[in-house]
Amino acid sequence: MKNNFSYRFFFLTVLSEKPTSFTITVTSEAGENDETVQTTLKFTYSEKYPDEVPLYELLAHENLENNDIADLLKLLQEQSEENLGMVMIFTLVSAVQERLNEIVDLIKTRREAEKKQKEKEAEEAEKQCFHGTPVTIESFLRWKATFDLELLEIKRKKMKEEEQCGKNKLTGKQLFETDHNLDTSDIQFLEDGGNSVEVDESLFQDMDDLELEDDEDDPDYSPVHLDSD
Repeated sequence: MKNNFSYRFFFLTVLSEKPTSFTITVTSEAGENDETVQTTLKFTYSEKYPDEVPLYELLAHENLENNDIADLLKLLQEQSEENLGMVMIFTLVSAVQERLNEIVDLIKTRREAEKKQKEKEAEEAEKQCFHGTPVTIESFLRWKATFDLELLEIKRKKMKEEEQCGKNKLTGKQLFETDHNLDTSDIQFLEDGGNSVEVDESLFQDMDDLELEDDEDDPDYSPVHLDSD
């Protein structure tokens, strides 16, 4: 039959009396955002306890990393050897609980360090966008060599295109040979009198119907007589 006891940050559950075996759940004090870390330890007394170290193991944990677990097991070993010959369970559990409190503080420190590292990386990335890569003589020469090759390739393609365009352009003779309508175009132009614009004669009046003003009343009027041969 299991018996449960709780004391502050300890929660004890008796598993058996012969041999004496029990578990103790140890919880840290609340850290930032009321966050805690926790572990459950199992102890079993040997026949010669406390002159022998009790058997112990870590059954479960919350918010602990692998290195934290290894650190707790090392702590239990050191404390049990230091307190050999004395009743030591309360001492061992108190040492674990104190270390959990330290881990809570370490978690806060880790997160602050991670936050600063991310901010630093973001700042460096922003600087990289604005300032670019520093130019050295070696990097400039590499860039110039690549640029010259690209420029030479562009010129080569352009010359090839112009050469191909020149080959495809028809001469005057070739135009006449390919378009026979050009053979009669000049003749047709001459037959049309060189002017293909149609004139509507009805737009012009007979000169006899025009009323001209008599300029004899004009003091400056001076008729001009043309002698006919």
